[in-house]
Amino acid sequence: SDAGSSVDEMEFNWDDYLEDTGATAAPHGSFKHVDTSLQNGFAPGMKLEVAVKSDQNTYWVATIITTCGQLLLLRYDGYGEDRKADFWCDIMTADLHPIGWCEQNKKILKVPEGIKDKIPDQEEFLQRVLKGACSAPANLLEGLHRGKNPLDLIAPGSRLELQNIRDSLEAWIVTVVENVGGRLKLRYEGLEDSDKFDQWLFYLDPFLHQVGWAAQHGYSLQPPLAIRSLRSEADWQEILNKVKEEEEESSVPTDLFKDKPVIGVHSFSEGMKLEAVDPMAPFVISPATVLKVFNDKYFMIEIDDLRPDRPTSQSYVCHVNSAGIFPVQWSLKNGLNLSPPPGYPGQDFDWADYLKQCGAEAAPQSCFPSLTSDHGFKENMKLEAVNPVDPEEVCIATVTKLKDSYLWLQLEGSKKPVPDCIVSVESMNIFPVGWCETNGYQLRPPRKAIVNKQKKIAVVQPEKQILSSRTVHDGLKNQELNSSDSVVINGKYCCPKIYFNHRCFSGPYLNKGRIAELPQSVGPGNCVLVLKEVLTLLINAAYKPSRVLRELQLDEEAAWHGHGETLKAKYKGKSYRATVEVVRTADRVADFCRKTCIKLECCPNLFGPQMVLDKCSENCSVLTKTKYTHYYGKRKNKRIGRPPGGHSNLEVAMKKPNKRRKRRKHFFVHKKKRSSTSVDNTPAGSPQGSGAEEEDDQDESELSHSLAQDRDKRKRKLRTFSFSDDENKPPSPKDIKMEVAEKLQLDSNPLEWSVADVVRFLKSTDCAPLARIFLDQEIDGQALLLLTLPTVQECMDLKLGPAIKLCHHIERVKLAFYQQFAN
Repeated sequence: SDAGSSVDEMEFNWDDYLEDTGATAAPHGSFKHVDTSLQNGFAPGMKLEVAVKSDQNTYWVATIITTCGQLLLLRYDGYGEDRKADFWCDIMTADLHPIGWCEQNKKILKVPEGIKDKIPDQEEFLQRVLKGACSAPANLLEGLHRGKNPLDLIAPGSRLELQNIRDSLEAWIVTVVENVGGRLKLRYEGLEDSDKFDQWLFYLDPFLHQVGWAAQHGYSLQPPLAIRSLRSEADWQEILNKVKEEEEESSVPTDLFKDKPVIGVHSFSEGMKLEAVDPMAPFVISPATVLKVFNDKYFMIEIDDLRPDRPTSQSYVCHVNSAGIFPVQWSLKNGLNLSPPPGYPGQDFDWADYLKQCGAEAAPQSCFPSLTSDHGFKENMKLEAVNPVDPEEVCIATVTKLKDSYLWLQLEGSKKPVPDCIVSVESMNIFPVGWCETNGYQLRPPRKAIVNKQKKIAVVQPEKQILSSRTVHDGLKNQELNSSDSVVINGKYCCPKIYFNHRCFSGPYLNKGRIAELPQSVGPGNCVLVLKEVLTLLINAAYKPSRVLRELQLDEEAAWHGHGETLKAKYKGKSYRATVEVVRTADRVADFCRKTCIKLECCPNLFGPQMVLDKCSENCSVLTKTKYTHYYGKRKNKRIGRPPGGHSNLEVAMKKPNKRRKRRKHFFVHKKKRSSTSVDNTPAGSPQGSGAEEEDDQDESELSHSLAQDRDKRKRKLRTFSFSDDENKPPSPKDIKMEVAEKLQLDSNPLEWSVADVVRFLKSTDCAPLARIFLDQEIDGQALLLLTLPTVQECMDLKLGPAIKLCHHIERVKLAFYQQFAN
C-alpha cells in the first residue's frame, strides 16, 4: 500500500536491508568515477613548503600524509616515521606553497627547532629529500581554485558543452541546474523555463566538455533537432552570443576534465554489423549497423529494424570505448539471448544467414575494446543505479548476472517496473551503497518491506553533532590543527583511502590467499562506513571468521572512544555477531588501522592509509610467524587460546545442551522461545537464535568438564620436565619428578620451546604417537599454547577421544605457564 511505501521510504537503512536480504554491498573500489570525484588534486607523498609555527617568517619542507577535503595532514621532513608532530592545516587559510616558492620569493628555508639536532647539514638534507620528489600543484595552492574540490567548481549556473548522441556530431551549450556528487542535471541553453529536455550526466562523461570545446575541435554549435524548432534561428544565435559574452564568469576550468577517459582511434567502417545495447533502453542485445563514420574518433550506429513502416531510427554516436557494443556472435558465445530485429522472419536468428541476406560484413574483433572480468562485482551484490527509463530515479540494484565487463541489474522500487538493465562495470550511472545518502539525494526504497523473522527494537544513539564546512572553515581560520583534532567536511566525517598491502605479513588469523584477493583500496568516504567495510573484508578473509570477529569485538570493560558497529561472521554454517568499535574522524584512522593489525598479530602496515610500494617499513617479510607474534602478539597476561570472559559481546546461534553435561552458566545466556510477533529484547552479548552455541566457548566448556572427569577418575601424578637443546636427547628419568599435587613444574618457559622441545614433551606422555604430527607441522611452544580442542580436531584430524587426551596435556602446560611465567 501507499502507506506502507511511505514507511519504507522513511525507515530504509542499507545496513538493515543487507542483513535482511543476506546480500553484500559491491566494493567501493569498483566505482572508479566516484573515487575520482572525491579527489582534491593533492595526494599523500606530495611535498610543499610550509610556514613554521614558531617562526612565521621561515618555512620548511613538509610531506602530505593524508588529505580530507580542504584539509591536509602534514609532517615536516626530518621527523621520519614519528607521527607526534603531524598537524592538520586548511588549504584556504594556511601559508602553503609549492616546492621552489621560497627560492623564487627570497624567503628563508630553516629547519624547525624540534628536528634541528637531526639535520646537521640543511643543504645536503634538502638535496636528498627533494630528489625526484613530487611537488603539490601550484594552481591548487594559489588563486581562485585554491583548496577547491573539482566538484565545487561545478556550481548551479555553470555552463558546459554537450555533444548530441542522437542526431549528429554537434554540440550545444547546457547549464548546470543541480550537482549531486558530480552527477549533473543539465538544461539546454535557451530552455530556461522548461525541464522537458533536461538530462542527467556524470561530470566525467566523455560527451561533456568545457565551453569552447566544439570550436577547438571543428564541430558546430547547434541546438539539437528535438528543440531546434522551439525558437527561431535568430533567437538561437542571440543566445549563443550571450553565452560568449558571459563565458568567463560561467565557464568551468579546463583542469576539471583532466581525469576524463581518453577517446582513442576506432577502425569501424560504414555498413559493418555488430551487436549493441541501446543506451536509452539497455534491456536487450540486438543486431546493429554502423550507419555513419564522422572521423577517426566518432561513428554512429543504428539498432536494426526490418519493418517497412518502422518508427524513428534508434541511432546514436559512439566511440571506440563506448559501452554496449559487441562483435557478432558475442551473445551466442556467452550463452545470452540476442533479440532479432523487429520484422525478422522466424524466431531462430542466425548471424550467417542475416549477414548474407543483408549483403554486409561483420565488424572484426579488432574493432572492439578488450573486456575484463577484474572488477570486484559478483552476483547478488547490491549497489545504487540510475533508472534508464527515468534518470531522476536512483534505485536499489542487485547484480543478477555477470559477463566479462557487463552487469545485469535488477532495479527495485522504481515507479514503473523495468526489465534487468545491461550496464558496463565502468558505467557512470552506478554508485556504491550509501552514495545517495552521502550526497543528500533520495534513493528509491524497495516496494515491499522485507519481513524479518524476528523483529528488533530500534536502538537510538545520541545524536551526533554534525558541523557544516563553513563552521569548520571558521574554526580553522588563522590557526593550525593538531593531528588529534576532529575533521568534518560538508557535514560528513571524512576518511582517507585505506590500502590493503598484500605483500605484508598476514599473521596467524588471516588467510594469505584470501588477503591477496582483496581490492587494492577502499574509500575515501565516511569514516564509519569505510572502516566497517574494511573490517568486514578482513573477517571474510580469515581462516576462522568467528575467531577474528571475537578478536575485534568491543571490550565493554575498556574505555570507549569511537563508534560501535555491529559486524557479522559466518563459519561452518553458524552465524556470529559482535559490536566492534571504529573511529569516526580521519585523524584517528591511521592509528586505528595500526592497532587493529597488531591485535590480529599481522604486520602493522597490512592495511591503512599508507600504501606500501616496495619495502615495508616494518621489514615484515624477513620475520617468521613465531618471531613476528613475539613482537606484535597479545599481552602475556591474556589467556592464549581462550575466548574473552563474561564481557564478550559475541552473539551466535546456540545448540541444545547435552543432558549429560552441566552448562557453564556464565558463558551462555538462553533465549526464550517467542512468537513471530514478539519483540527481541535480547541484551548485547546474548546468543542469537536457536540451535547452536559459540563453538570455541562450547569446546572450552566441554574440554574443562572432560578434564575434570579425567582428574577425578585417574588421580594421576604429574611429571616435571627439564629440556635441553639437544634435539635427539629423550627426557632423562632424572628429569621426571612425581608429585602428589597434580601439578606440572616447568624448568623453562614454553614460549621459548623449539619444535624439538615440544616433540620431546609429547614423547614423554601417553600421546607419544602424536609427536610426529607436531614435528611435521612445526608446532613450537608459542603455537602449542594457542591450541584448543577445535583446532586440534580440525588441523590434526583427530577423533574426540585422542584430541581430549592431547588437550589434557596442553592444558597442563598452559596452567604451569600461567602460574610460573605469565607475570
